[in-house]
Amino acid sequence: MFRVSSDTVMTPEFLNKYMTKHKSEVLNRYMPLHDAYHNQYEILSQAKKPEWKPDNRIPVNFAKYIVDTMNGFFIGIPIKVTSDDTTVSDYINFLDQYNDQDDNNAELSKLSSIYGSAYEMYYIDSDGQMCITYLSPMDSFMIYDESIDPRPMFFIRHYVDADNVEHGSWSDGRYVQHFVNRGSYKWEDEPKLHGFNGVPAVEYVENEERIGIFESVLPIINEYNKAISEKANDVDYFADAYLKVLGPFLKDDDLKQLRSNRIINLEGDTAGITVDFLQKPNADTTQENLINRLERLIFQISMVANISDENFGTSSGIALKYKLKTMSDHAKTKERKFTSGMNRRYKLIFSNPASSMKKDSWVTITYKFTENFPANVQEEAQTAQTLEGIVTKETQLSVLSIVNDAKREAEAVDAETAQAPMIGAVNEEQ
Repeated sequence: MFRVSSDTVMTPEFLNKYMTKHKSEVLNRYMPLHDAYHNQYEILSQAKKPEWKPDNRIPVNFAKYIVDTMNGFFIGIPIKVTSDDTTVSDYINFLDQYNDQDDNNAELSKLSSIYGSAYEMYYIDSDGQMCITYLSPMDSFMIYDESIDPRPMFFIRHYVDADNVEHGSWSDGRYVQHFVNRGSYKWEDEPKLHGFNGVPAVEYVENEERIGIFESVLPIINEYNKAISEKANDVDYFADAYLKVLGPFLKDDDLKQLRSNRIINLEGDTAGITVDFLQKPNADTTQENLINRLERLIFQISMVANISDENFGTSSGIALKYKLKTMSDHAKTKERKFTSGMNRRYKLIFSNPASSMKKDSWVTITYKFTENFPANVQEEAQTAQTLEGIVTKETQLSVLSIVNDAKREAEAVDAETAQAPMIGAVNEEQ
């Protein structure tokens, strides 16, 4: 986290200083995480072996598996955002639809899992509508103040155009300004009011330490790739072992005949003649034990279940939930961080006059995260029936995974119930 005093003023020199720090972090920390997710591991860039030795390089993309599995569990079922205020609820539905927010949320979650954090930026488009977009920490960063509760001071995003020229923008609590780097950083325009009551961006974090979900197991993944590659090298070695013939002298024509016909026929007294293959010491058991232990550690330390394991699919009900408990605990932590980010999202959006919302309306919003356990709709329906008369209709319907908006569904049920007597009365008259 970059932190500066609250009276800091943005200048080209200040921008250059923190862009340099950010690019150093990208190179030393974010790039290895980016490469791992895209299946570019150390094994692919290690020194080449001599030409006569097998040189298999097998990257096993645990990083992508861990990220995608966790996010399918955490946000595979979209977040339900509701409000008791109908006006606020309708605006949120429009905003989410206009910005494809379910997809934005999924990408935010994925990026924060890879890098430990991700960013969301807000702006007004040419049609005067509120826009929301996600950004990777590879090309954006936040600078906070030094207060006990760090508050955003500046948000910087940058990119390189088709001519390899770096551009970007910085925002503070009132203004946004664009810059260009042609040997040094310079402003491209004058600062403009952005209309938000605060820096128009929010950082979403995986955890307080901003550690990616597979970052702590990346050394183990690299070791696994090395072990399984050496295992493949051994298989190639045994498939192409050298033939050992001790005793007679074989001419070149004899050697060619052996290779072509795969028959060994030596004349005369065979005493003292040895014909067999050179055997490399076999470490198969040791290798298998190492590979299995590394695989178990990868899933154990990352707190993500190996749902492709052949024994996993035989579990159901409460047993399955126990197997997914560590992943559920991780999801609960991430849920709290995500909720905090979404609170800041709507607080900023509602502060802009373009939203036409009251500034404090964001406090009426509630979020429902649904962990993506294998659903048993029949059991959910039985649970909902059991709750009849005990809780409100809205709460009763919220236990059903097939219901996206419990509030609207409850209103629809009430409307149907009210309409049923009227339809029956009309039928009797006829």
